[in-house]
Amino acid sequence: MKPLYFDDWLKKQLKDPEFKRDYDRLEPQYQVLREIIKTRLERKMSQRHLAMKAKTTQAVLSRLENFEVNPSIGLVQRIAEAMGKKLEIKFV
Repeated sequence: MKPLYFDDWLKKQLKDPEFKRDYDRLEPQYQVLREIIKTRLERKMSQRHLAMKAKTTQAVLSRLENFEVNPSIGLVQRIAEAMGKKLEIKFV
Protein backbone atom coordinates (compact mmCIF):
# COMPACT_ATOMS: atom_id res chain seq x y z
CA MET A 1 0.00 0.00 0.00
CA LYS A 2 1.37 3.41 -1.01
CA PRO A 3 1.68 5.88 1.91
CA LEU A 4 -0.59 8.91 1.83
CA TYR A 5 1.23 12.18 2.39
CA PHE A 6 -0.58 15.29 3.55
CA ASP A 7 0.59 17.43 0.62
CA ASP A 8 -0.71 14.85 -1.86
CA TRP A 9 -4.02 14.59 -0.01
CA LEU A 10 -4.39 18.39 0.14
CA LYS A 11 -3.63 18.81 -3.54
CA LYS A 12 -6.38 16.31 -4.35
CA GLN A 13 -8.87 17.92 -1.95
CA LEU A 14 -8.26 21.41 -3.35
CA LYS A 15 -9.68 20.24 -6.68
CA ASP A 16 -13.08 20.10 -4.98
CA PRO A 17 -14.56 23.64 -5.33
CA GLU A 18 -16.44 23.47 -2.02
CA PHE A 19 -13.35 22.30 -0.12
CA LYS A 20 -11.20 24.98 -1.79
CA ARG A 21 -13.71 27.71 -0.88
CA ASP A 22 -13.71 26.65 2.78
CA TYR A 23 -9.92 26.24 2.82
CA ASP A 24 -9.40 29.73 1.37
CA ARG A 25 -11.91 31.23 3.81
CA LEU A 26 -10.09 29.79 6.85
CA GLU A 27 -6.53 30.54 5.66
CA PRO A 28 -6.27 34.04 7.25
CA GLN A 29 -7.34 32.69 10.66
CA TYR A 30 -4.83 29.85 10.33
CA GLN A 31 -2.03 32.30 9.48
CA VAL A 32 -2.77 34.52 12.49
CA LEU A 33 -2.93 31.62 14.93
CA ARG A 34 0.17 29.98 13.47
CA GLU A 35 2.08 33.26 13.96
CA ILE A 36 0.89 33.57 17.57
CA ILE A 37 2.06 30.04 18.37
CA LYS A 38 5.39 30.49 16.56
CA THR A 39 6.18 33.79 18.27
CA ARG A 40 5.14 32.54 21.72
CA LEU A 41 7.43 29.52 21.37
CA GLU A 42 10.32 31.63 20.03
CA ARG A 43 10.01 33.89 23.07
CA LYS A 44 9.85 30.83 25.33
CA MET A 45 6.61 32.08 26.88
CA SER A 46 4.09 29.76 28.48
CA GLN A 47 0.42 30.22 27.66
CA ARG A 48 -0.12 31.32 31.25
CA HIS A 49 2.60 34.01 31.09
CA LEU A 50 1.36 35.32 27.73
CA ALA A 51 -2.23 35.32 28.99
CA MET A 52 -1.29 37.44 32.02
CA LYS A 53 0.57 39.94 29.83
CA ALA A 54 -2.30 40.07 27.30
CA LYS A 55 -4.94 40.42 30.04
CA THR A 56 -6.76 37.21 29.15
CA THR A 57 -6.75 33.65 30.48
CA GLN A 58 -4.65 30.62 29.71
CA ALA A 59 -7.86 28.79 28.72
CA VAL A 60 -8.56 31.40 26.04
CA LEU A 61 -5.06 30.99 24.61
CA SER A 62 -5.43 27.21 24.66
CA ARG A 63 -8.69 27.41 22.71
CA LEU A 64 -7.05 29.79 20.21
CA GLU A 65 -4.01 27.58 19.72
CA ASN A 66 -6.25 24.56 19.21
CA PHE A 67 -8.23 26.44 16.55
CA GLU A 68 -11.43 26.13 18.59
CA VAL A 69 -12.34 29.82 18.41
CA ASN A 70 -11.86 32.72 16.02
CA PRO A 71 -10.13 35.57 17.92
CA SER A 72 -11.21 39.19 17.75
CA ILE A 73 -8.81 41.74 16.32
CA GLY A 74 -8.62 43.37 19.75
CA LEU A 75 -7.48 40.14 21.36
CA VAL A 76 -4.92 39.49 18.62
CA GLN A 77 -3.59 43.03 19.09
CA ARG A 78 -3.25 42.55 22.87
CA ILE A 79 -1.44 39.23 22.29
CA ALA A 80 0.91 40.82 19.76
CA GLU A 81 1.74 43.69 22.12
CA ALA A 82 2.30 41.25 25.00
CA MET A 83 4.91 39.51 22.84
CA GLY A 84 6.56 42.79 21.85
CA LYS A 85 5.09 42.73 18.34
CA LYS A 86 2.96 45.13 16.34
CA LEU A 87 -0.18 43.86 14.62
CA GLU A 88 -0.34 44.77 10.94
CA ILE A 89 -3.34 43.97 8.75
CA LYS A 90 -3.22 44.23 4.97
CA PHE A 91 -5.73 43.83 2.19
CA VAL A 92 -4.10 42.39 -0.93
